[in-house]
Amino acid sequence: MQALDYNTQLDQAIARLHDEGRYRTFIDIERTRGHFPQAQWTKPDGSVAPVTVWCGNDYLGMGQHPVVLAAMHDAIDATGAGSGGTRNISGTTVYHRALEAELADLHHKEAALLFTSAYIANDATLSTLPKLFPGLIIYSDALNHASMIEGVRRNGGAKRIFRHNDVDHLRALIAADDPAAPKLIAFESIYSMDGDFGRLAEICDLAQEFGALTYLDEVHAVGMYGPRGGGIAERDGLLGRIDIINGTLAKAYGVMGGYIAASAKMCDAIRSYAPGFIFTTSLPPAVAAGAAASVAHLKTDQALRDAHQTQAAILKLRLKGLGLPIIDHGSHIVPLIVGDPVHTQKLSDMLLQDHGIYVQPINFPTVPRGTERLRFTPSPVHGPEEMDRIVSALDTLWSHCALNRAELTA
Repeated sequence: MQALDYNTQLDQAIARLHDEGRYRTFIDIERTRGHFPQAQWTKPDGSVAPVTVWCGNDYLGMGQHPVVLAAMHDAIDATGAGSGGTRNISGTTVYHRALEAELADLHHKEAALLFTSAYIANDATLSTLPKLFPGLIIYSDALNHASMIEGVRRNGGAKRIFRHNDVDHLRALIAADDPAAPKLIAFESIYSMDGDFGRLAEICDLAQEFGALTYLDEVHAVGMYGPRGGGIAERDGLLGRIDIINGTLAKAYGVMGGYIAASAKMCDAIRSYAPGFIFTTSLPPAVAAGAAASVAHLKTDQALRDAHQTQAAILKLRLKGLGLPIIDHGSHIVPLIVGDPVHTQKLSDMLLQDHGIYVQPINFPTVPRGTERLRFTPSPVHGPEEMDRIVSALDTLWSHCALNRAELTA
């Protein structure tokens, strides 16, 4: 029997990505402490050049905030580096408990449960729920994040996919199922690739009508929306109608980790049954301390949230003025549609090499084919000079690549 040539198959798999223009490369950058969004880019030849980061998820610059850094320094000086174990075996510290208390308070819930990332929190929770509610049917928005899709796929229970933000379709699916079956609706508050908002109130109404649980991913909203940064559910006065909230500590809060916030019984059940929680080493205490400091700070820093929204509005307005095809749903996310993976990569490369601007191309399967884009995330720490540079560079490169512009109306 002839041995399989595994290396050839790997070569073919990688070659397919190159042929389609969507092979992903890592850009080696080192953020400059105290000067974000400035960073140092180490080029493939080993030389170093300054760049401005325009695609980071540290939306508010909290990864550089003195309050966060001080909390992390204090914790590492007090406890050392790692947690030393899983949460069940020596890995629960006062720092983890304090962070969970901050998060429960943020979302007005009885409890919160930490995970190493929001991806793991979604996957572990959604894949565990059918163990707690036998016969559970999960209704999932078609554009939910990959972590939610994976959790729903792996749970072994029944699932229904409703068209994105289509509440009528969701209603039809629920109405067709057994009224006595336990149900859960999984959706997001802000969908990160287009920056559009979920229809929270209408979904909550539907859940109440049919006796379904609600599961809301607030990853791209926590810290940035609501009077204390509790997300879109807080902004819209819906916290009491959401049963389980998923959030991240790695975006607006600038550190690392994910969580769910829910009733004490729900969190207790998930921590007791979810392998993704039980068998994972807990976050380092210093990370938990920094995240807790960030959450606490943003509960009172409305000025930073306002500045963030202002910067996003300015960038969108200026790009629209140039006729560049952005998507604007009113959130802080600014997608610029290129529509071709090769051109998207070329634009990204030229921005980096010729203008010192780093923005990563977004291609299939993250977005549908034909909607490839550059996705900008303006922040309060992007100043007027950075704004002028990126607008000028995009104007020049859009013409250089002979890409279409939108018709401007008076």
